[in-house]
Amino acid sequence: MANLSPDKRRKMESALNQLKKHTVVVADTGDFNAIDEYKPQDATTNPSLILAAAKMPAYQNLVDQAIKYGIAKGGTEEEQGAHTIDKLFVSFGLEILKRVPGRVSTEVDARLSFDKDEMVAKALKLIALYKEAGISKDRVLIKLSSTWEGIQAGKELEEKHGIHCNMTLLFSFAQAVACAEAKVTLISPFVGRILDWYKENTDRKSYEPHEDPGVLSVTKIFNYYKKFGYNTVVMGASFRNTGQVKALAGCDLLTISPGLLAELSQDHSAVTEMLSVEKAQGCNLEKVHMDEKTFRWEHNEDRMAVEKLSDGIRKFAADAIKLETMIKEKMLNVKNGK
Repeated sequence: MANLSPDKRRKMESALNQLKKHTVVVADTGDFNAIDEYKPQDATTNPSLILAAAKMPAYQNLVDQAIKYGIAKGGTEEEQGAHTIDKLFVSFGLEILKRVPGRVSTEVDARLSFDKDEMVAKALKLIALYKEAGISKDRVLIKLSSTWEGIQAGKELEEKHGIHCNMTLLFSFAQAVACAEAKVTLISPFVGRILDWYKENTDRKSYEPHEDPGVLSVTKIFNYYKKFGYNTVVMGASFRNTGQVKALAGCDLLTISPGLLAELSQDHSAVTEMLSVEKAQGCNLEKVHMDEKTFRWEHNEDRMAVEKLSDGIRKFAADAIKLETMIKEKMLNVKNGK
């Protein structure tokens, strides 16, 4: 290898390894095998990913242990179910933390997306469960929906409790500015779901990566943050193809599904840095302020963002309900000695 030219060495190097030179790569999965294979720095989970993983035979021991915990905690059936699901989310997080050197993102129930105080309470409970298991809060990111209430919950968790937050379901520039002003640790602006909306709601059905509306959205947010010196970092999320991923090389972090990680590991085309602090400094962007009234108006003006945020909350809530139903059935079987 030492005698190879840089071009030849690059041709032997996967796009995934090239990407890792510019960006922190995060695995978007609850599947431990995928994490073992692609060796990301961090991992992210959400209710949909946990639901999928909880159905896999390989992870039934985690489900069973969580159910035993929930039953032992006592209370009403609803309370036992809630204890079980909190424990299950943290149990997946604990297993992931054995496999990544960095952090895991654990999501607060999407049904709390419009209740700041309940989001804060749930986050504190999840962090307490991690602490019981010997994990510092510094290794956990609490995922919250990027509603106005979610952003204020993130602000409170960061300021008062030193709990790091990952603001998810982020589609509008207004959401991004409000998150930066709230001084949250990290945002997850969605790429693929923005592209989905444009394909469904306009006549145009295909985009090159450099003109992809999701890529353009994340690029603008990244440039704004870096130009004005915000500490909140940007983790692009929700990718539909590797072109979108490569078009955001240089972003602080990118969270990528196992399927796309596999494609990137087999791809040997060149990956060049597309986003950088230096480029951001030269961007023609003006600083704006986002109080609640301005946020609600500006976000509401973005039809795509309004529809995708609402849709995302509904979908995560639906999967949370499916997971609850599955857990309740299993709890009943345990109690009945089945």
